[in-house]
Amino acid sequence: PEPYAGQDVLVVGIGNTGAEIAADLADGGAGRVRLAVRTVPHIVKRTTAGWPAQRSGILVRRLPTALVDRLGALTARVGTPDLSPYGLPRPDKGIATRQREGAIPVQDVGLIAAVRAGKVEVVAAVKAFEDGEVVLADGTRITPDAVIAATGYRRALEPLVGHLDVLDERGHPVVHGARCPREAPGLYFTGFTNPISGMFRELAIDAEKIARRIAR
Repeated sequence: PEPYAGQDVLVVGIGNTGAEIAADLADGGAGRVRLAVRTVPHIVKRTTAGWPAQRSGILVRRLPTALVDRLGALTARVGTPDLSPYGLPRPDKGIATRQREGAIPVQDVGLIAAVRAGKVEVVAAVKAFEDGEVVLADGTRITPDAVIAATGYRRALEPLVGHLDVLDERGHPVVHGARCPREAPGLYFTGFTNPISGMFRELAIDAEKIARRIAR
């Protein structure tokens, strides 16, 4: 964060990347840090009493969505402070429901403390850039020194393999890991899922399965 020391910085997006950038900027000496939020995420502690959040994700991955939602709500009430006064109310949908929609929880690496201390200000989503100003969804206009877009990415597989009928209606591969689409034998996908148990873990598991299948 050294290049942003003393600057007014707007971070757009509150996924894991945006949340970590905002916390790092606040700790690294930025003059002002604002975090533009469109959809409030579930925020979980990275570890609780030495227990990593990812282990919990692995344990509950195959449980019914409604059950995981209830467990997640209970865990949040016990372990995560209510940030509603700071512009981050608890999400309306459960943690597993949101994950199945493509939104994984944000692991807290300092954002909660920074928000509560006033080092990171939560603002409305960005609507437009006009005449050197950033227009927020609530009509507010601000003029930060720098804007950091942590807005995620699209898979964009359609131009590559869309004609092979191997994608679903959302553009996701219909299979992953060692399985091949029936329409395209020999074509494998890995890294295009984002489960609650952790993308990098699942990517590694898929990669090993693909390697074993190819080696047969």
